[in-house]
Amino acid sequence: MMRALYTAASGMSGQQFNIDTIANNLANVNTAGFKKSRADFQDLLYQSIRFAGTPVTAGAQIPTGIEVGHGVRPVATQKIFTHGTPRPTENPLDLAIEGDGFFQVLLPDGTVAYTRDGAFKKDGEGRIVTSDGFLLEPEIVIPEDAVEVAVGADGTVSVKLAGENEPQTIGQIELARFINPAGLQSIGRNLYLATAASGMPIVGTAGMEGFGAIAQGFLEMSNVQVVEEMVAMITSQRAYEVNSRAIQAADEMLQTANNLRR
Repeated sequence: MMRALYTAASGMSGQQFNIDTIANNLANVNTAGFKKSRADFQDLLYQSIRFAGTPVTAGAQIPTGIEVGHGVRPVATQKIFTHGTPRPTENPLDLAIEGDGFFQVLLPDGTVAYTRDGAFKKDGEGRIVTSDGFLLEPEIVIPEDAVEVAVGADGTVSVKLAGENEPQTIGQIELARFINPAGLQSIGRNLYLATAASGMPIVGTAGMEGFGAIAQGFLEMSNVQVVEEMVAMITSQRAYEVNSRAIQAADEMLQTANNLRR
């Protein structure tokens, strides 16, 4: 059986995986805080028919060998953590990070997750939560008689109460960053979990020690560039078609061999 059938089939499978990745990027083009992914590939094992450097006569050796590759496989989908465009919303609980860092979110099982999506809300008890009701960590409670909420660039949360002129500080939003953010595990809902590859979270104050400042009244939009994704999709589609043509050519060659007569 011709190697080309299996080699080209691996190419088609790889391009299908690439299209799946591109489709997810495009589907989240308007998702706040979303970071696009890139599919990385590796070539498969090679069959060495003739080894380079093999001696043929005294003082002479083969300069180049003969190797036949066996296709391609996906090895990684890497998150690209470039910053998205901040969009003004005039909502006091919409927060964007201008630089590196993640908001910390407490999941129901006690696990801390991380997000760039700063579209926060208040729950029935005045606590700042995500759109799914997960608590911001550390917990911050806005008094029910607060008439104004202000979040400083360093994450300090202040409120102005009814009948009072001076604002009161009620807490501070802490940010986390990672040595290798691409190693974070995506769990959906705009959330990530720390892994051994990402390293342990480094928690600190916004605007200091390498952390980005917090901008109130803004949301960080997705970093997906539609034009780039469309070009990548066209390239992947053409590669898929070329691999299918390779399978067709191999099949026609086998058919010709099967039709040989003595």
